[in-house]
Amino acid sequence: MTLTSLWPALAAGGPAQLLPARQQMALTLGFHIILVPFGVAFTFLMLLANYRGIRHRDGDAMLLAERWSMVAAVLFAVGAVSGTVLSFELGLLWPRLMGRFGAAYGIPFAVEGIFFFLEAIFVAIYIYGWRRLRPWPHFWTGVPVPLAGVGGTLSVVAANGWMNLPGGFSLVNGQVADVRPLAVFFNRAFWYESIHMLLAAYIVAGFMIAGVYAAGMLKGRRDRYHRVGFLIPFVVAALVMPAQIFVGDVMAREVFHKEPAKFAAIEALPTTGDHVPETLGGILTSNGQVRYGLRLPSGASLLAGFSPSTRIRGLDAIPAEVRPRPELVSAVHLSFDVMVGSAFLLLGLALWFALVWWRRRDLPRSRWFFRCAAVSGLLAVVALETGWVVTEVGRQPWTVVGLLLTRDAVTTSGNIWLFFAGTMVLYAAIGVATVLVLRLLRRRWRAVGLAEAQVPYGPEQPEQPAAREVGSR
Repeated sequence: MTLTSLWPALAAGGPAQLLPARQQMALTLGFHIILVPFGVAFTFLMLLANYRGIRHRDGDAMLLAERWSMVAAVLFAVGAVSGTVLSFELGLLWPRLMGRFGAAYGIPFAVEGIFFFLEAIFVAIYIYGWRRLRPWPHFWTGVPVPLAGVGGTLSVVAANGWMNLPGGFSLVNGQVADVRPLAVFFNRAFWYESIHMLLAAYIVAGFMIAGVYAAGMLKGRRDRYHRVGFLIPFVVAALVMPAQIFVGDVMAREVFHKEPAKFAAIEALPTTGDHVPETLGGILTSNGQVRYGLRLPSGASLLAGFSPSTRIRGLDAIPAEVRPRPELVSAVHLSFDVMVGSAFLLLGLALWFALVWWRRRDLPRSRWFFRCAAVSGLLAVVALETGWVVTEVGRQPWTVVGLLLTRDAVTTSGNIWLFFAGTMVLYAAIGVATVLVLRLLRRRWRAVGLAEAQVPYGPEQPEQPAAREVGSR
């Protein structure tokens, strides 16, 4: 299945604006979702380093905290821009969604706006406070930053969960009435989606930051600064990884019970039945057959209901007029497989680290461990992106499941292709500028060097014990 074969499926049966509108949302959401973990989890890692620096008078940890705060500020600014674009797109590209359901759907975004402003305020105070506030008061000014990031993320996930399982309102003559804000926010999909997303944020941030220092250690930078910079984020990600596997398993069963159409797409299951095999890989063809996949007998039934006789609703149980096309089903199914496969590879890396640390209280000496750790962040991003493909494309052809089709929600005016092209240029410029700024910071820090670096408070300079050999075994 190629991308060009998927595009017609995205716009099938809809107005001409449907395809570019969906492509633009995919681009902007896919870009913005990478930045979310840095507001939620990277700032938490920053505070861990800050706490260690104060509590243990660790100059390396303190220097890491200060530098990480600068990176977090840059990424927060970029996320603010990309998030603002997304908010405009909701009204411009999907006016019927906002016009019809805005009274309910807008509640989580109103809450998210409050958390965003709180996060922006305390980010500014925390960064300004370096060398201006005493250590512990300065540390506490940073605590609201990850808390606000968590609140903002939960708000956005609440909106997404509401689209999957809408509730908390009544429809009177086709209009939203009797809105119950708490029921809208804490909808039936909120808890499993929100926990899954929060854990994913810590995994992405942890492995990505650890990967930077793992790459440095592969290049011979084996000082304590790089060791601490690797250990703090990697340990957090490694601890979260088993919990994410468990939550993902629970979430899959929740989807089985509450979102049967999405579960059928995840399993690429054309017909309803029991003893359903778990199909790894493969695509759903136009004649309703799954090809090129590896089947594990009764695997899907066992995972869904702990029994091979568990009956799973297939795509044939969905009315033909709202049944997802085979290309979309294949995209959801393969994305789910990639997400799960990536998660288990990261779990294996975490277990490798845990086993070596348990035996020797030291980092693994194999260069292959550090090679894997250096790319672990990219693998975590792949898992994050494919997970969002599952939840977003898996909802199609609905924007609000059971209430509003995507083809009915999209705008019918204007040339969106031009809007899409302009957005691509804007995001490319933002991405390039972000990389250049981060590279500039790295060059500046390298030019200063660790021996000359001045920590904001605490020890006179970072500790410089003899570097431990990473080794080549």
